[in-house]
Amino acid sequence: MKKTVSIRTLIIVIVISVILTMIGTFAATRVWTRIADHLSVAEPSGTAKLPSSTDSGDDSEDDDDGAPRKISLESADIDLDGIYNAMTELDGIIDKNYIYEVDSDEVKEMALYGFVAGLGDKYAGYYTAEEYSALLDDLDGDMQGIGVSVIYNADYQGIEVIDVFPDSPAMKAGMQPGDLIVYCGEDLESVASLGYEAALAKLRGSAGTTAHFVAYRGENYAEELEFDIVRDYVTEQSVNYRVYSGDDKVGIIKISSFNTATIDQFRDAVEELTSQGVKSLIFDLRNNPGGELNSICKILDLIVPEGPVIRTVDKSGVEKTIYNSDADEIDMPMAVITNGHTASAAELFTSALRDYEKAVIVGEKTYGKGSMQSMFPLSDGGCIKMTTALYYPPFSDNYDGVGIEPDVEASLSEEASAKSIYKLSDEEDDQLIAAVGALSDK
Repeated sequence: MKKTVSIRTLIIVIVISVILTMIGTFAATRVWTRIADHLSVAEPSGTAKLPSSTDSGDDSEDDDDGAPRKISLESADIDLDGIYNAMTELDGIIDKNYIYEVDSDEVKEMALYGFVAGLGDKYAGYYTAEEYSALLDDLDGDMQGIGVSVIYNADYQGIEVIDVFPDSPAMKAGMQPGDLIVYCGEDLESVASLGYEAALAKLRGSAGTTAHFVAYRGENYAEELEFDIVRDYVTEQSVNYRVYSGDDKVGIIKISSFNTATIDQFRDAVEELTSQGVKSLIFDLRNNPGGELNSICKILDLIVPEGPVIRTVDKSGVEKTIYNSDADEIDMPMAVITNGHTASAAELFTSALRDYEKAVIVGEKTYGKGSMQSMFPLSDGGCIKMTTALYYPPFSDNYDGVGIEPDVEASLSEEASAKSIYKLSDEEDDQLIAAVGALSDK
């Protein structure tokens, strides 16, 4: 039997929950120093991370005019009386005419989603308790699943594995990059019939549950493999590195996102490449949607000299530097590759290296997200996320709604653009070739 609580009661719950968050209670202030300031993104990266059962990315579109919204210096003036009256009227109509029972929990959730959506902030959102927990795990780099990153293979209408995370259930089961998942779920339905997103949903799941699927491997995908993998907690591999095939003195570090685990992975990548004799570094940030503030600050601290890393401007127009780097720095030629899906924290990385004249920027103009979101827990275990500040690079201007122009413009060829960026060879990757050339010119 579904609950039949009056909408009037739900209005009171919703209004109190949001008021406590909007006015900034002491508890919310404590959250600011503890978990707030996560940098999120407005553009999907083009890949999926199967370890997670919830995606924290925000795939909203740009504002129509592409311009950043102006900061309001006024207090939020929400007409709560008007909202109450409108919902009371709605309650009366529903109570008198609606023939089905009302699930009060569902109504409350939908009302909170709508309330936050009404702010007009494309990066704002309401999260249920379950979604909030998954979001925090995602930002920590700790997820539940089999432990692979995948892309859609349109030629074979399957899910192609591009990375297998270390010590993950997938690695222990023998999965390899290049494996093509074609059937999944208890009934082994084809990815082609399910569609990409629905197939991903069948592969995702909580620790302790089993993912059942069939994959193909090898030349022309001739080898068929059936997997039953028990999902577990895994750490996302957000950093991959290698030596450039055309020059063993050039190291390539691809950062797919910034989370807590990225810090040590980045440090390990630099140490391993330099131990192999690499004399210059290329940071590939294409399709990097951003991530967590503490992660990007600590990584930049490893690269840039002593000085500011990030500045913020809040609702009151107050500017402050919230992180400074120490004097230690990586001293070698560097380049950063960007494209239109390089966003948020990845743009801060890019602009900081430019501000300190540490790297040449190669590729295409970035997405243009220079705003900061904070998360505020609610009494029901959920939270709301909303924009609370604009952030600025060490010395240059904010780029929200504008993006960052590269020093060296380079685009992929039409043929290369038709492929996944994760499947391009070094010889096909015109942007990588341009980055290597830019390093030679330094």
